Amino acid sequence: MPIRMSGLCAALLLAAFASACTSSSTPPAPRAETNAPAPAGFAQTADAAHGRPVKVMIVSMFAPEAKVWLDRLGPWDEIRVAGLPPDYPVVHCNRDDVCVMTTGMGHANAAASTMAVAFAPQFDLRRTYFVIAGIAGVNPRVGTLGSAAWSKYLVDFGIQWEIDAREKPRGWRSGYLGINTKGPADKPPLDYRTEVFTLNATLAGAAYALSRDAALADSAEAKTARAKYRYAPANQPPAVLECDSVASDTWWSGTALGERAAEWTQQLTDGHGVYCMTQQEDNATYEALTRAANAQRVDLARVAVLRTGSDFDRPYRGQPAADNLLHYADQGGFAPAVENLYRAGDPLVRDVVAHWSEWQAGVPQR
Repeated sequence: MPIRMSGLCAALLLAAFASACTSSSTPPAPRAETNAPAPAGFAQTADAAHGRPVKVMIVSMFAPEAKVWLDRLGPWDEIRVAGLPPDYPVVHCNRDDVCVMTTGMGHANAAASTMAVAFAPQFDLRRTYFVIAGIAGVNPRVGTLGSAAWSKYLVDFGIQWEIDAREKPRGWRSGYLGINTKGPADKPPLDYRTEVFTLNATLAGAAYALSRDAALADSAEAKTARAKYRYAPANQPPAVLECDSVASDTWWSGTALGERAAEWTQQLTDGHGVYCMTQQEDNATYEALTRAANAQRVDLARVAVLRTGSDFDRPYRGQPAADNLLHYADQGGFAPAVENLYRAGDPLVRDVVAHWSEWQAGVPQR
């Protein structure tokens, strides 16, 4: 990060290695990064100069998730932000003040990229609605391939103790239990402070109401994959849902693990959450936004999470769990899931932009 100093300070330091300089002259403009201007630092206080106002920031995790928006909502300005990953170094913003960023996949990328944008002085995000929109594994007991889910809870599946499942005690469905508990039925102390987040239910409900009748995409391959499951809603067409999202950097497959995810969600939400989508980033993204909210950079009441089912989290009866995982792409859910990010998410984005006078002060009561 470039260091701002007056010309007098620089001269003194270079010539005589003088002690701290106290000159109060106006600092020069920061040095530029290669190919693009870079900020001298992060604007971290509420009274700092604010940048470009953003109505909606769409947060994608990898290129196909972003492309479904970039192909439809342009033309775009490209804004280079220090701290974004080399694969996705710019935020795209259009004339309606809708922007699209791509974090990179996994907890580490999601947290680092979100923090970079949340503190970037190029943007004023104090009234921005964040729409975290990505594909996910889907629980066939709650949804199906292509289903789109708005979440009220974000649960981190990775913050648990794990015993080798081959050595688990009799009666345990998996090798997982909460940290500092005595068994899988015990709710743990939430010492990490990121195990579970509660989203704004009013915003989630508004997003669902706007999108519940959306015509969702499907594929012949997905229809074939669904038919192998003997129960609904796994074997039904995709729909827009209200249910919750579980994060883990480990991409897992199996009935016992899926049942543990459902149990874990119930434990951490005191019986209110319903596990339906599994992904790798959402708790990390939300924690980064929480840090920004603590610095008065963003409003956590304006964060919505949309996940679409691209593959089942467990096999159908008679199918090995390894086969379900190793051949997940054969399920045919990827293309519909990516498309349905737009079909289910755009009604919210479009309504915020079209009725900004209603949304500007918060989620409108309708």
